[in-house]
Amino acid sequence: MKLPLEGGCLCGGVRYRISAAPSHADYCHCRMCQRAAGAPVVPWLTVAREAFAWTAGVPAVYRSSQEAERLFCPTCGTQLAFRALAAPGELDVTVASLDDPAAVRPGHHIWTASRIGWFDTADDLPRYPERGPGTSG
Repeated sequence: MKLPLEGGCLCGGVRYRISAAPSHADYCHCRMCQRAAGAPVVPWLTVAREAFAWTAGVPAVYRSSQEAERLFCPTCGTQLAFRALAAPGELDVTVASLDDPAAVRPGHHIWTASRIGWFDTADDLPRYPERGPGTSG
Protein backbone atom coordinates (compact mmCIF):
# COMPACT_ATOMS: atom_id res chain seq x y z
CA MET A 1 0.00 0.00 0.00
CA LYS A 2 1.37 3.36 -1.02
CA LEU A 3 0.84 6.20 1.46
CA PRO A 4 -0.68 8.66 1.76
CA LEU A 5 -4.15 7.41 0.88
CA GLU A 6 -6.47 10.12 -0.37
CA GLY A 7 -10.16 10.25 -1.03
CA GLY A 8 -13.32 12.26 -0.95
CA CYS A 9 -16.95 12.60 -1.86
CA LEU A 10 -18.78 12.33 -5.16
CA CYS A 11 -18.88 16.08 -5.83
CA GLY A 12 -15.28 16.70 -4.69
CA GLY A 13 -16.30 19.24 -2.04
CA VAL A 14 -14.92 17.24 0.89
CA ARG A 15 -11.49 15.59 0.63
CA TYR A 16 -9.21 13.77 3.09
CA ARG A 17 -5.72 12.28 3.45
CA ILE A 18 -4.60 9.24 5.46
CA SER A 19 -0.89 9.24 6.36
CA ALA A 20 -0.54 5.82 8.07
CA ALA A 21 -1.59 2.30 7.22
CA PRO A 22 -5.04 1.31 8.51
CA SER A 23 -5.09 -1.00 11.53
CA HIS A 24 -7.71 -3.16 9.78
CA ALA A 25 -10.51 -3.13 7.24
CA ASP A 26 -13.82 -4.98 7.19
CA TYR A 27 -17.13 -5.39 5.41
CA CYS A 28 -19.97 -4.22 7.65
CA HIS A 29 -23.41 -5.80 7.21
CA CYS A 30 -25.18 -3.95 10.09
CA ARG A 31 -28.60 -2.39 9.50
CA MET A 32 -27.35 1.13 10.28
CA CYS A 33 -24.66 0.93 7.58
CA GLN A 34 -27.15 -0.60 5.16
CA ARG A 35 -29.58 2.26 5.72
CA ALA A 36 -26.94 5.00 5.73
CA ALA A 37 -25.45 3.78 2.45
CA GLY A 38 -28.55 2.36 0.79
CA ALA A 39 -26.45 -0.74 0.12
CA PRO A 40 -26.30 -4.30 1.48
CA VAL A 41 -22.74 -3.91 2.82
CA VAL A 42 -20.19 -1.14 3.45
CA PRO A 43 -16.42 -1.72 3.44
CA TRP A 44 -14.59 0.31 6.13
CA LEU A 45 -10.97 0.86 7.09
CA THR A 46 -9.89 1.94 10.56
CA VAL A 47 -7.07 4.42 11.04
CA ALA A 48 -5.58 6.31 13.98
CA ARG A 49 -7.22 9.73 14.30
CA GLU A 50 -3.84 11.51 14.17
CA ALA A 51 -3.12 9.89 10.78
CA PHE A 52 -6.28 11.39 9.23
CA ALA A 53 -6.84 14.95 7.99
CA TRP A 54 -9.58 16.74 6.08
CA THR A 55 -7.88 18.53 3.17
CA ALA A 56 -10.88 20.28 1.56
CA GLY A 57 -14.33 21.18 2.82
CA VAL A 58 -15.95 20.30 6.11
CA PRO A 59 -18.14 17.22 6.52
CA ALA A 60 -21.55 17.36 8.14
CA VAL A 61 -22.06 15.17 11.20
CA TYR A 62 -25.06 12.99 11.98
CA ARG A 63 -25.39 11.30 15.38
CA SER A 64 -26.70 7.94 14.14
CA SER A 65 -26.90 6.35 17.60
CA GLN A 66 -25.88 6.96 21.20
CA GLU A 67 -22.57 5.29 20.34
CA ALA A 68 -21.54 6.89 17.05
CA GLU A 69 -21.51 9.71 14.53
CA ARG A 70 -21.41 9.51 10.74
CA LEU A 71 -19.63 12.14 8.67
CA PHE A 72 -20.78 12.94 5.16
CA CYS A 73 -20.60 15.60 2.46
CA PRO A 74 -23.23 18.27 3.11
CA THR A 75 -23.64 18.85 -0.64
CA CYS A 76 -23.76 15.41 -2.30
CA GLY A 77 -24.42 13.23 0.77
CA THR A 78 -21.52 10.81 0.34
CA GLN A 79 -20.87 8.93 3.58
CA LEU A 80 -17.17 9.33 4.36
CA ALA A 81 -16.43 8.38 7.96
CA PHE A 82 -17.76 6.88 11.17
CA ARG A 83 -16.71 7.90 14.70
CA ALA A 84 -17.37 5.45 17.51
CA LEU A 85 -17.53 7.62 20.62
CA ALA A 86 -16.01 4.80 22.69
CA ALA A 87 -12.88 4.86 20.48
CA PRO A 88 -11.86 8.54 20.26
CA GLY A 89 -8.39 7.68 18.90
CA GLU A 90 -9.75 5.94 15.80
CA LEU A 91 -11.74 6.85 12.73
CA ASP A 92 -13.46 4.49 10.32
CA VAL A 93 -13.39 5.60 6.68
CA THR A 94 -15.44 4.22 3.80
CA VAL A 95 -13.07 2.26 1.57
CA ALA A 96 -15.06 3.08 -1.57
CA SER A 97 -14.49 6.83 -1.01
CA LEU A 98 -10.74 6.37 -1.50
CA ASP A 99 -9.37 7.60 -4.82
CA ASP A 100 -7.92 4.09 -5.18
CA PRO A 101 -10.26 1.76 -3.25
CA ALA A 102 -8.29 -1.29 -4.46
CA ALA A 103 -5.43 -0.14 -2.19
CA VAL A 104 -7.22 -1.44 0.94
CA ARG A 105 -8.71 -4.91 1.00
CA PRO A 106 -11.08 -5.84 3.85
CA GLY A 107 -9.94 -8.79 5.97
CA HIS A 108 -13.24 -9.95 7.48
CA HIS A 109 -17.02 -9.43 7.64
CA ILE A 110 -18.79 -8.01 10.70
CA TRP A 111 -22.41 -7.86 11.84
CA THR A 112 -23.30 -10.77 9.54
CA ALA A 113 -26.33 -11.50 11.73
CA SER A 114 -27.87 -8.54 9.85
CA ARG A 115 -26.74 -9.71 6.40
CA ILE A 116 -29.49 -9.42 3.80
CA GLY A 117 -30.35 -12.97 2.75
CA TRP A 118 -30.19 -12.36 -0.99
CA PHE A 119 -26.71 -10.80 -0.80
CA ASP A 120 -23.46 -12.63 -0.20
CA THR A 121 -19.84 -12.15 -1.18
CA ALA A 122 -17.78 -14.85 -2.86
CA ASP A 123 -14.83 -14.92 -0.49
CA ASP A 124 -13.54 -17.07 2.33
CA LEU A 125 -12.87 -14.25 4.80
CA PRO A 126 -13.76 -14.74 8.47
CA ARG A 127 -17.33 -13.74 9.35
CA TYR A 128 -18.57 -12.47 12.70
CA PRO A 129 -22.25 -12.22 13.65
CA GLU A 130 -21.51 -8.99 15.56
CA ARG A 131 -18.41 -6.83 15.90
CA GLY A 132 -15.19 -8.44 14.80
CA PRO A 133 -11.62 -8.39 16.09
CA GLY A 134 -10.33 -4.87 16.62
CA THR A 135 -13.58 -3.20 15.57
CA SER A 136 -15.28 -0.50 17.56
CA GLY A 137 -18.40 -0.03 15.41
